[in-house]
Amino acid sequence: MFQTYQYPEFDYQQSEEQSAGQVARHPVVVIGAGPIGLTAALDFAQRGIPTVVLDDNNTVSIGSRAVCYAKRPLEIWDRLGCADRMIEKGVEWQIGKVFFKDDLAYTFDLLPEDGHKVPAFINLQQYYLEEYMIDACKTSNLIDLRWKHKLINLTQEGDVVTLTVETPDGVFQMEADWVLACDGANSDTRKMVGAGFSGQFFQDRFLIADIIMKANFPTERWFWFDPPFHRGQSALLHKQCDDVWRLDFQLGWESDPEEEKKPEKIIPRVKAMLGDDVEFELEWASVYQFACRRIDKFRYGRVLFAGDAAHQVSPFGARGANTGVQDIDNLAWKLKLVMDGDAPESLIDSYHEERAFAADDNLLNSTRSTDFITPKNEASRRFRDAVLDLAEVTEFAKPLVNSGRLSAPTPYQDSSLNTADESSFGCKVAPGTCCTDAPVEVKGKDGWFLNQIGEGFTLLVFGDEDASDISVGNVSARVLRVGDDIEDASGTLAERYDGQPGTVYLIRPDQHVAARWRYFNDNKVEAALKTAIGGA
Repeated sequence: MFQTYQYPEFDYQQSEEQSAGQVARHPVVVIGAGPIGLTAALDFAQRGIPTVVLDDNNTVSIGSRAVCYAKRPLEIWDRLGCADRMIEKGVEWQIGKVFFKDDLAYTFDLLPEDGHKVPAFINLQQYYLEEYMIDACKTSNLIDLRWKHKLINLTQEGDVVTLTVETPDGVFQMEADWVLACDGANSDTRKMVGAGFSGQFFQDRFLIADIIMKANFPTERWFWFDPPFHRGQSALLHKQCDDVWRLDFQLGWESDPEEEKKPEKIIPRVKAMLGDDVEFELEWASVYQFACRRIDKFRYGRVLFAGDAAHQVSPFGARGANTGVQDIDNLAWKLKLVMDGDAPESLIDSYHEERAFAADDNLLNSTRSTDFITPKNEASRRFRDAVLDLAEVTEFAKPLVNSGRLSAPTPYQDSSLNTADESSFGCKVAPGTCCTDAPVEVKGKDGWFLNQIGEGFTLLVFGDEDASDISVGNVSARVLRVGDDIEDASGTLAERYDGQPGTVYLIRPDQHVAARWRYFNDNKVEAALKTAIGGA
């Protein structure tokens, strides 16, 4: 198979603690240098937390793997300073089309409005994503990437975690205040702490094929149910960078995975889809079965779980890596406050509360998508096909079409860190939801709202309301005033936040709303800030 990407090899280096034969203690150790572990390292470092990352390999992920990255993770990576390269290299898209048999059944637009810094989605091979984040990690003196370091045992006692690590130079031990496991769906760390990981396996198989071709297809997501080139099954077409295209073919449970990965089986399928006259090269292929599962607890003492190590979903809807990045966004600021002694350790428990809720929402959506794509009986198939037929001619059926509900942030609507509204608001940016972006002006220059809310708490104030910074212990919420610190020349920010004069939002360090009011009251803001940091 032809390759468009040259895989780097990162040097293994023996650590000073291993060569000295001394056990060193680290604030945080991250297990796994995939997209989630690297995001964690960058977020921790940006908050001033020294981080060691252990990975048992010494290169980026083999094959394109995850390719579809949504708006919210891109905003998080933008905050971490590495999104520009991803967006520049990736293929931007927001239109999706669903076909049933020979006809177009449904078209959707994931970002029908203007005024957002990052696109709705980009397609980018996972190896590029990891390469860019590794480059960003190398610029920080707070991140220690250790390749060819395999965790083989883990124990906890009190406030210390002891890790036994295998390297090419032998086995040694290290200690950590906190461990974050980002080692994937087959997480060894999860097994070491005895965590449960339960859910549903789906009895179907799919072929992923990455092909290289020059084609004039638009940069859209195309999904087929029962197409003429693959009767009775489903198929997917997506464009990536470097003229690489991702193709998915539903195979059925009875298919032989090893046979289906052979070029002589893949090439006829591709030709049936694209036509005999289309020239292409096969780059990478894999056959997968998928599951929807979740860990029973995101926290086991001083060991925390994120990404596929905590929750596994089907690939339909791009909810895997995208939701894992949001795990880190939720955890990092909380861990920083706890490590600095500015919030109770119980604040870490809200990580499970909020992200388990989000994982369950993603599992529900992923399961529904899978059930629609792969009906389990004839009655389910008839229902699905009727929905697809109706979607071609009626509006009410279109929202019922489910070829994978695309990843969107889950609001923490019932979080214990929220303060409930006292007034009515005419917008969706409510307590528990993440902030939406908008164009603003900063010191006479064009900018973006999300870039103005930093690593701490923010009080967004509309108008001339008499408001001041509020502190609880060492934790402060600083005022960001519209019309003073930032200008809302287009009125978009006020529209998206129902920003009537006097309106105040308390925004968390992960750019989620903690509370909002129609006027400023220092006692109410202080109480809400105290609630948002776990009642310290």
